[in-house]
This record gives sequence, C-alpha cells and structure tokens, in this order.
Amino acid sequence: MKVRLRFAPSPTGGLHLGGVRTVLYNYLFARQNDGDFVLRIEDTDQSRYVPGAEEYIIESLRWAGLEPDEGPHKPGKYGPYRQSERKAQGLYQKYAQQLLDQGNAYYAFDTPEELETMREKFKTAENPSPQYNHILRHRMRNSLHLDQDETKRLLEAGTPYVIRIRMEPGQTVQFTDMIRGEVTFQTDGVDDKVLLKADGMPTYHLAVVVDDFLMEISHAFRGEEWLPSAPVHILLWRYLFGEDKMPQWAHLPLILKPDGNGKLSKRDGDRLGFPVFSMNWTDPRTGEPATGFRETGFLPEAFVNLLAMLGWNDGTGQELFTLDELIEKFSMERVHKGGAKFDFEKAKWFNHEWIKKLPAAAYRHNVAELFAAQGIPTDDAPGAGATHGKFERVLELVKERCHLLPDFIQQAGFFFQAPTTIDTAAVKPKWNDAKNQFFAELVRQLQLAETWDAHTLENNFKEMAAAATIKPGDLLMPLRVMLVGGKFGPHVFDIVEILGREETIHRIKSALKLIND
Repeated sequence: MKVRLRFAPSPTGGLHLGGVRTVLYNYLFARQNDGDFVLRIEDTDQSRYVPGAEEYIIESLRWAGLEPDEGPHKPGKYGPYRQSERKAQGLYQKYAQQLLDQGNAYYAFDTPEELETMREKFKTAENPSPQYNHILRHRMRNSLHLDQDETKRLLEAGTPYVIRIRMEPGQTVQFTDMIRGEVTFQTDGVDDKVLLKADGMPTYHLAVVVDDFLMEISHAFRGEEWLPSAPVHILLWRYLFGEDKMPQWAHLPLILKPDGNGKLSKRDGDRLGFPVFSMNWTDPRTGEPATGFRETGFLPEAFVNLLAMLGWNDGTGQELFTLDELIEKFSMERVHKGGAKFDFEKAKWFNHEWIKKLPAAAYRHNVAELFAAQGIPTDDAPGAGATHGKFERVLELVKERCHLLPDFIQQAGFFFQAPTTIDTAAVKPKWNDAKNQFFAELVRQLQLAETWDAHTLENNFKEMAAAATIKPGDLLMPLRVMLVGGKFGPHVFDIVEILGREETIHRIKSALKLIND
C-alpha cells in the first residue's frame, strides 16, 4: 500500500503552531517514504465555519514550504477534499445506514431540552457529568428504547434525529501507536458518540474513518487529545471496513505553555507577548487580531526547524536542520511521548541562527518590505560610495545582530536614511576642544581621501588620532553616534565605506553642530 498521510484541519480560525507541527511530521514521513501528503478540510461543523480560514491554512502551508500533493486547491483522484462536498455525494449517510442495518448504531430523537434534563436529572457527586451511554440510553428517546412502529412513525413524520454509535460495555479495544506502543481501552467509560447530526452532516468520528478509508490513508498522525476517541474510531473501522484496513496511528505530544502547565493557547501568547499562529489572523466574526510568526519576523526555515525540535530530536545534539535534512533524519521512533514546552527565546535563537546561516538574498525582499513600510528607501542610490547590491551588502554586514527580521530596521535603516535623532548625551560629557578640532580635521581629510575602503579609512583615522595624542577608542564612539545616531551598529569603518564620502561628511558636520550647541 502506498504511503499516504493527511492533515485535516477545521476551517475555524488561525493555524496554531501545533497544527503546523502536525503538518510537518506528516510531510516529513510522506517525503521520506515517497508517499503523498494530502490536505483535507474537515468542515462538518458548519456552525463554526469561518470564511477565509481555508485560504489562510493553504497560504500558511505554502509559506512554511510544506505544500500538499493534493487538496481543495490541488484536486486529485481522491476528491472532493472538503467534507461538506463529500456529504453532498451521500457518502456519510451510506455508511451511517450500514451501521444502523448492522445494529452498531441507532436513531436518537432527543431534543436539546431533553438532553439537558438528562444531564441534570442523573447528576450525582460520583457522576457530575452524565453521558449518553449504555447506562442511560434506555431512558432516552431512541430506537433502542422505542418500538419499531414508533421509530418508523417519527422518521416518516420528519422528526429531527441524530445517529449514535452503540457502544457495548465490557469490551477491550486496543491498537499499536507508533509513538506510545500498545494502547488499551475499556469501553465502559465511552459514551455513544453522535455519528450523523440532524442536518445530515457527519461528526468528526464518522467522517474521519470514512474519509481515511476512501482516500486510502496509510498513516494518521494527530494530537494526543484525540486518544480518548480512539475506541470509537477503532470500532467504526471494525464495523465498516475491517481493522486490517485501518491506518497506522501516531498520537503526537502536546505543545505546552512555557511553564509546562497545560496546552499552549492563543491566550498564552497574548498574555506573554509572542505569536502562536503561523501568520496574522483576524477573526472576521469578532474582529479580534492575532499576530503570526511570519509577521513577527520569522523565516520559514527557522519556523519549520523549531517546530521539528518541539517533540523530536535525532539523538546527536544537532539543532539546526534544513527541510531536506529533516526528511532524511526524521523518525517516529524518536518523537517524544511527553509534551514539549514552548520557549519563545529559544524560538528567536533558531531564527537568529537561520538569519546568519542564509545569504541575505534569501530574505532581502521581506526586509525591503519592512523598510518600505517605515518609509525608508532601499534602492542603491547613485553617487559616492554606492555600489550595485548595496542593500544586500548592508544586510550581510548587520545580520549577526538580528534575531527577527524587523531588527534590520534599527540595525541597517541608518544606511539609507540619516538618523532623525542623535544621542548627544552619550558624547557631551567627555567632549572637549581637542576632539572638536580632531573631527573638523577628519572632515577635511575625508574630503581629500583618494581611497575609500574600510581598511584604509581606519588606518588613516588611527594615524590622525596618534598625531592628536588622543586614544582611538575615545574617538570611535563619538564617530559612531554621529553616523548612526546611537551606540549600535557594525564596525564603524564598514559604515563609513558604505555611506560614502558625501553622506559621511554631511552626518559628521550635522552632528558637530548639535554637540557644540
């Protein structure tokens, strides 16, 4: 059987980083085994459907470089790829009817009010949340409790109903998880889950089994929060298709809050000041915005890399991996059983390493957009000192100082736009006439300089400092402040070389006026 994996999100909002990690592990396993990776949209709950969410999911995967082989935007022979469209073909009703005919499911006509009454009536200290199960179902309005004629009458009258699985007590259900090994459940504590809703849409429980069968899915990786549903799904496979047709399952560990206390949520990100979604997302219903990793300034290579390490390692201590290296080295055997704490500082470390590792050309366009948004021109300007590829050259010069792409604005913006403020307070306490005369002479020497490269300019500067009997270190900080506005930036004479003669002299003169006021 060909290896086929799927990612099956609900189009209900932004894509959580845990969802992208699930995509990544599916993608890596599929590529490693020359298999297919499928995107399937599970829109069975129409009440929670959010316009734009499907397009957002597709764009998120495209940005991360985890393109599916098939999906609603890339139809293949296993479509449709939206459950709402599959429902229209009558697929789920057919298999629900098979379960009814076999006695593995039943009609339930209970109204929402009757269900609420049941939960209140049978609530006890020992059982604070009564379930619709083998104990209580005979007290409810369903085809197991009603006689055949009454059931037929209700159906013919168009009485709303759902179809529930019939969970029998006293059974042991087990399967082999690729991460956790043998997993065993007792059916006594599992309720009769709804399989088909009153609107004819399947619930996740029925749809995931039917779709995985019809799409010939060989492996299903999903979050560990789905483990409690496993006995229902296993029995559905047994009743409908045979357990031998069931995909191999792996239940992935949770991504936890930084303190390890519970699953990481958007609320945690808002509270602690970091993103949890792949890209910016604004809920069209509430207008509530959420910041994404992309817009925060993460490179896709870093985002994928850090997600891979949230729950997996290759055992060597290596932390930086390209996508091709991950495809080569990934293995389900080394995925952890326990949850992984999310550490935003560590996430920024990954991004910093990838900013340094990649050539600036790889993210030049992204940084240029950030500069444009701040009104900072980045085109190579004609004139002294400007060379072809100036922008990339500047990015290469400062990239070791940048953890997020917006950091380039502070670290490189002054190359293209003179600073609007000068930190004269950093210079004035130790300023004197000797330094003032030195910089006046420096301007004259720069006007006469025949060679304009960092090495020559630095040597001439040091010779001038020696002649003036001033330590070079006492002059370099003021020069830096004059050029960039503060005590930051790369090597001073790299700055001078790139700024060029005219701009360097202009900035020194302007700063001298401010310092001497």
